[in-house]
Amino acid sequence: MRQLLILSGKGGTGKTTVATAFIHLAKARAYADCDVDAPNLHLLNRPKSDVEESEFYGMDKAEINAEKCVGCDICHINCRFNAIQKKEDTKLIVDPFACEGCGICARLCPVEAVEMKPHRAGRLFLYSGEETFSAAKLNMGSGTSGLLVTEVKKRLKKAPETIPFAIIDGSPGIGCPVIASVSGVDLVLVVAEPSLSGFSDMERILKTATQLQAAMAVCINKFDINQMISDEIETYCWKHSIPFVGKIPFDEGVVEAINKGQSIVERNTSAGQAVEAVYKRTIHLLMKDETLTGNFKVI
Repeated sequence: MRQLLILSGKGGTGKTTVATAFIHLAKARAYADCDVDAPNLHLLNRPKSDVEESEFYGMDKAEINAEKCVGCDICHINCRFNAIQKKEDTKLIVDPFACEGCGICARLCPVEAVEMKPHRAGRLFLYSGEETFSAAKLNMGSGTSGLLVTEVKKRLKKAPETIPFAIIDGSPGIGCPVIASVSGVDLVLVVAEPSLSGFSDMERILKTATQLQAAMAVCINKFDINQMISDEIETYCWKHSIPFVGKIPFDEGVVEAINKGQSIVERNTSAGQAVEAVYKRTIHLLMKDETLTGNFKVI
């Protein structure tokens, strides 16, 4: 099963809107939401099967046994993350949001009052039946987003092997969850925004994908809000031999569709028609290996 990952260098480009349209057009039977900080793919692609929920545990966190603690302050002095605080009665407590799980406090405690215990970092959701949909929600303050994304992708492999490809909605930016999302996918589609920040962030995500040796393609959403930068993005793709798969116009009908819980291809909109063309070119790239490594070619 091949994997198509849809990314953007920044938030608000329309990445999830495009992903939702692709899932609808493909009648996808396998898809995932790797934006574990703010998952929202389920709002427009409502799974038809029951959900299987499970806890996700990240790195262990320190806990201090108040009965054993003698208040020697060694753990407090040596904690580089300022996660151990003093209470008024001189006892020490651990702030779980600040603790990075390094374990130095447990190693140095002379009375073994500090224990490293499993810490719940989020929840995993798996819908399996006619469709396989994998998603997760990271707990506030948790720093294990990359590990959680990896687990989301592992669960996607529970889909039947006969399914030709899966569509993955990634997270914005170039941080740990994006790096974990890119690992092992067959094609990354970058949804670019025609703005100065959008262009800059597109370059960053393309460089990140290049370092991870991932095949790439680019489309522009709301291209007509700044035709000059749209042209610059397209020229950039030509110069760097990156397949450019199309442009999607700004369309007020997109907001109306989303507010009604619909994909933009379910309504008669100019943006929906453009997304359909982008989808066809992207799937052609995904299913044809030779076009991924060759020079740019208009499809």
